[in-house]
Amino acid sequence: MIAVLFDFSGTLFRIESAESWLRGGLAEAGIVLAEREVVETARALEVAGALPGGTSPVRVPEEMAGAWATRDESAELHRAVYTGLSRQVALPDPALHDLLYDRHMSPAAWRPYPDAGKVLRALRERGIAIGVVSNIGWDLRPVFREHGLDPYIDAYVLSYEHGVQKPDTRLFAAACAHLGAEPHRTLMVGDDRRADGGAAALGCAVHFVDHLPVTERPDGLLPVLDLVDEDGNASTAD
Repeated sequence: MIAVLFDFSGTLFRIESAESWLRGGLAEAGIVLAEREVVETARALEVAGALPGGTSPVRVPEEMAGAWATRDESAELHRAVYTGLSRQVALPDPALHDLLYDRHMSPAAWRPYPDAGKVLRALRERGIAIGVVSNIGWDLRPVFREHGLDPYIDAYVLSYEHGVQKPDTRLFAAACAHLGAEPHRTLMVGDDRRADGGAAALGCAVHFVDHLPVTERPDGLLPVLDLVDEDGNASTAD
């Protein structure tokens, strides 16, 4: 069987902007700030790397470097790291740090790229198995369900559920096993050349997309359809 594996953030979906994230959190907490303060605080959170899936690379404080390197291997560590980064920025209520972390996990905080549904649907119509392989510290399945893309996904292989993160080949191997696909007949699609590129060591073909705002990448996934031929082979132009 041929299979296509997709990364989540920056590949199929994109997180909302730091400003939208902060505004939503403030509204939920019933806190009103002056417009200038909202903009400045959002910018400070973005620079601190407090929004998962947001700005990259992140300048991580030295004392957090170890936790940052393995943050996607457990839900507890993921929350601790990102709320730790958030706490570098003064917020009007300390409870906002956890509230903002919770908000980033909500389906409303994510938007699929414009061509995501079209590509997933086309692959499904060809009988190709589809998996999502993500370095993440929380369950992203509700995001796919809310946006109507869950019916196309045959397997979710999430780092925090396996205690291992990309580029470790064990995560890609687990995805191939779930789908009953041989690595050499599997294509990995992602935006991170280091993390997602790890699939190549297992024998998978790899294709990269640019991690851009949703409005700036309307058709970045469409080339995937040309990389899977009618004979069930996966190739890569990268």
